[in-house]
Amino acid sequence: MTAPPTETGPTNTGPTEAESSETRPDPQLLVLAGVLILGLAAPLLDSTIVNVALRTLSRDLHVSVSTIQWVSTGYLLAMAMAIPITGWASERFGTRRVWIAALVLFTLGSVLSGMAWNVESLITFRVVQGAGTGLMMPILMTVLVQAAGGRTEGMGGVMALISLPTLLGPVLGPVLGGLILDHLSWRWIFYVNPPICLLAIVLAWRILPRAKPHEAPRLDVTGLLLLSPSLAAMIYGLAQVGNQGGFDHRQVLVPAGIGAALLVAFVGHALRTQDPLVDLRLFRVRSFTVSSVLLFLAGLSAFGAMFLLPLYYQELRGESVATAGLLMAPQGLGIALSRASGSLLDRLGGRPVILAGIVLLAAGTLPFGFAGPDTNAWLLAAVLVVRGTGLGVVIMAVMLGSYTDLGPAQIPHASSATRIMQQLGGSFGTAVLAVILQRQLASHSGPAGASAAFQHTFWWALGFTLISIVPALLIPGRRPGPKAPAAEPTAAEPATLEAT
Repeated sequence: MTAPPTETGPTNTGPTEAESSETRPDPQLLVLAGVLILGLAAPLLDSTIVNVALRTLSRDLHVSVSTIQWVSTGYLLAMAMAIPITGWASERFGTRRVWIAALVLFTLGSVLSGMAWNVESLITFRVVQGAGTGLMMPILMTVLVQAAGGRTEGMGGVMALISLPTLLGPVLGPVLGGLILDHLSWRWIFYVNPPICLLAIVLAWRILPRAKPHEAPRLDVTGLLLLSPSLAAMIYGLAQVGNQGGFDHRQVLVPAGIGAALLVAFVGHALRTQDPLVDLRLFRVRSFTVSSVLLFLAGLSAFGAMFLLPLYYQELRGESVATAGLLMAPQGLGIALSRASGSLLDRLGGRPVILAGIVLLAAGTLPFGFAGPDTNAWLLAAVLVVRGTGLGVVIMAVMLGSYTDLGPAQIPHASSATRIMQQLGGSFGTAVLAVILQRQLASHSGPAGASAAFQHTFWWALGFTLISIVPALLIPGRRPGPKAPAAEPTAAEPATLEAT
């Protein structure tokens, strides 16, 4: 691809045109983002589609619900263990090779999962799928920020685009899963992935920039042996919270405690190592630290509430899985509408946009604190549009803000670290809200009691959302001062989107 034309001679344009050029999304970045989104679409939908199918899988494979849960748990743990290695792999082999290898791994896991002959084989092949997904998620941001020459100015529109599949997966997955299970064999929840992935592999081979050869640091094996099991153990422990009905159970405390101990050991190791698996020195950068805290809180409040919403529709209102997914679809519309905030992010900076997103997210959660089994469905649909818009704005702005003050060499490490924070926040938020809901349901009886239990839990979700305001106030505002006329973008662009 060729770099877009830049101004090289004298100009008589005012600051308005310069500012417009700065905030306009680069068409080449949009093409690159589209290729990456296609590759990530199937993995992001896959996990929620499979969750919908667990009861069907339990029946058809003749195993208990507790056993079939490992189809999801194994996928989640493999994904968590793969995330930390992406920074090193990107530097050692190049993002293009790792991205394509991850897609091949996910495709292979999908085909084998569809051919599974018993629950053991299905769990094994789901682990292969999860490893591929874990490699892909951090690389997406690494590729885009590196392709922009490390600049985040003018990337608001691109971020708005790439955040869509991440946020739409939990919304659209139940709908697609319900439709597939109503009309086809459960094997098709896996067979729908390969055609999409094969197209994504071909496009990635042609479009993604080739990595320039350079000497990568040696793999931090000690860090890998500490961090990957740490994340897997903590996420597994948090996943058991709902099953055990609280945090004070051996099945929760033992894995979570082991994971926490390994994490502390990794922190000590990483601070003493020249080339750690994930560079914790990134947290010396204020914008990155605040963004990481916000990503954890966003995972806790936003994705924790996504766990509540389908339960509200299914358990309290008595809707089927497919109908519940359709009733949640307006949240997807709101997420799509949040793309419009990309230009605002470029013009105003992160702080006001994130605060506005938190307000919208809170406004879209508050009515569920009063909702009962007979609350008007159209009213809740409108509320979900507001909630989806706020969720999309917050995630998009915080993700972009985490790269604002970082150098090119720090980007792969930042991508891994931010994904870890979001993953842990989502797992922790789901666990906390699951315990609150279970205890509220246990202490209330009858339909009125169930309604009160859900309302109480949604108030907790709202509280977690409002806590995010504190770190959001610490996000740096828009950097003042004009940019250099076009020399800076021109210098970065030719090396970033080289056609292959």
